Amino acid sequence: MRWSNLTASTPTDDDAPAQLELPGAVVRTFDTPGFAGTTFYEVKAKSLINRVTGDRRGVPFEYTINPYRGCTHACTYCLAAETPVLLADGRTRPIAQLRAGDAIVGTVRDGAYRRYTVTQVRDVWSTVKPAYRVTLADGTELVASGDHRFLTDRGWKHVTGARTGPGQRPHLTTGNKLMGTGAFAEPPKESTDYRRGYLAGMLRPEPDTGAYRDPYGEQPRFRLGGEEPQALSRTIGYLRELGTHTAEFRRSGTRTGLSTYARRDLELVTSLTQLPEDLGDGDGAAADWAKGFLAGVFDAEGSHTQGLFRIVHSSPELVEPTRAALRRFGFAFAVEDRRDPIGLLSLRLLGGLTEKLRFFHLVDPAVTRKRTVDGIAIKGSAPLHVTSVEPLGLELPLWDISTGTGDFIANGVVSHNCFARNTHSYLDLDTGHDFDSKIVVKVNAPEVLRRELRSRSWHGQPIAMGTNVDCYQRAEGRYELMPGILAALRDAANPFSILTKGTLILRDLPLLEQAAERTRVSVAMSIGFLDERLWRGVESGTPSPARRLDAVRRMTEAGLRVGVLMAPILPGLTDSDEQLDACVAALVEAGAASITPLVLHLRPGAREWYLAWLAEHHPELVPLYERLYPGQRAYTGADYQRLVAARVRRATRRHGMPAREELARELSINGSSPVEPERAEPAPDTQLTLC
Repeated sequence: MRWSNLTASTPTDDDAPAQLELPGAVVRTFDTPGFAGTTFYEVKAKSLINRVTGDRRGVPFEYTINPYRGCTHACTYCLAAETPVLLADGRTRPIAQLRAGDAIVGTVRDGAYRRYTVTQVRDVWSTVKPAYRVTLADGTELVASGDHRFLTDRGWKHVTGARTGPGQRPHLTTGNKLMGTGAFAEPPKESTDYRRGYLAGMLRPEPDTGAYRDPYGEQPRFRLGGEEPQALSRTIGYLRELGTHTAEFRRSGTRTGLSTYARRDLELVTSLTQLPEDLGDGDGAAADWAKGFLAGVFDAEGSHTQGLFRIVHSSPELVEPTRAALRRFGFAFAVEDRRDPIGLLSLRLLGGLTEKLRFFHLVDPAVTRKRTVDGIAIKGSAPLHVTSVEPLGLELPLWDISTGTGDFIANGVVSHNCFARNTHSYLDLDTGHDFDSKIVVKVNAPEVLRRELRSRSWHGQPIAMGTNVDCYQRAEGRYELMPGILAALRDAANPFSILTKGTLILRDLPLLEQAAERTRVSVAMSIGFLDERLWRGVESGTPSPARRLDAVRRMTEAGLRVGVLMAPILPGLTDSDEQLDACVAALVEAGAASITPLVLHLRPGAREWYLAWLAEHHPELVPLYERLYPGQRAYTGADYQRLVAARVRRATRRHGMPAREELARELSINGSSPVEPERAEPAPDTQLTLC
């Protein structure tokens, strides 16, 4: 862990949940709705002023202060703890039992199709939120928060349309069709009858099994239908559990067989291979036997390649029992009488991926290699239409995960997970939910800063704040660290700058005015566009553009120099001449001292979240972004940045402001060179996150 600037001087709270190995942290949670599901790690910092090291090309500041790590702007999406999630091996596991690193199934876009693919769980967390029940036409029930999103045939939709702030968001309504595999079947119980059925599907009697053989005879009495290691291991285990003690496996020609010299074990194994006369409707024991039998037959002679599911019979006596067992559970199949030189007859399961997964989950074959769905296209054949969305009228513990693909399969439907930003990885925390829900608070920041400003080694260099995590995020409203920080800078007459999206800065306006009388103070407000509807989609956790404009106006009237970082400018959404002109006009009218355009950065973490949002709400723009941000590139090319910079420059001239790209001066205060808007690789730390 990179905690070298933190100390264990604060005793831990024994009653707090130990969620991170962070020495000296007091772990707190608050029951207010605004901080539901958020854990605060209150630490005492050893140092506060950070020096920006490494390659600083384009970074207009050398020293920073970050009283917080993580951000409370983001949202949480969650499901009930028992919701089954599809694993990479074709099995399922309740979402609450998943752990980071588990291999599960997500989806990936492949040309015109979305396909299933293997991904990994990055983080798992829980919260308490009002719960809703979503019921589908096939009987599937999903319990989720109103914020959770599912993939429909018309894109991603939230469970409900309610949200913080005005307006509605895309949400589920009756008749919407969800995309996915269909409901997962309950796995079988490993009863004695299930075990006996499995062995009947795996073991094949040799022609003269009934004769007692020399214990050193060369020929095994039973051969195995298959030799997959997982099937062999299950067979050995089941034989021992059912009472055989002397059976062993030997090679018999090209196959492996089972041999035993004890008559008692010989008779037991012989009885296990006998098939019942009727596999139709019957009691639970017969159903368990049939499930085990199908699992054994599939492990022995089944295949699942390129989406095709077949059982190729090499033993004619097993054909009819297999058909009967499939019919018992309602599976449809086609008989492929493809008599080849070795006389094989195959059964092909019908019904697409929905029925294949129902088979795998219902009978639970041992060989996971055959159960994978990797690469199969998502199709809308399952009856997953929404029949109702109803509030349960209570708050429940709900769970969510972050994954490598940004989604996962929850009880047969494609679910969206929560994305967050990449900066939290500096602390070795997850860049998904950790960024939003595990906030490190340096509670002694003002005191440490005063000590460092008095140090003989400190020479009053300018300090930038808000360049990594917004120092005026919602958590600041509770901890109120910034007044003490500003007072320390004021008393030391140390120049500083603040970059923020938070209108909470107005609370500290008197302190900013006092500091400005003694040293150079600069504030940069981030306002990329004016569209309120778009703001609700990509920056809903921040104050609205109108409120930020008002903050610029009020700080300017108080005599502060307020620059505006016109960021992020979103290609295809806010980059037209008309949109940029309207935004510049509003900024000039509010009194902005400078305007610096900055095109959207898509760094890891923000990239996945934003592109998923784009595909849901503006799929027509996906090809444009693929051209502007090829591969994993975080920035657009120089030509596009020059185009945007030219449009903003023309707009500033039209509205009476000289074209001055001064963000470097606003952030560094010491008159360093301005940021060039046409740079192909802009400064990596000057754009706040979208959340």
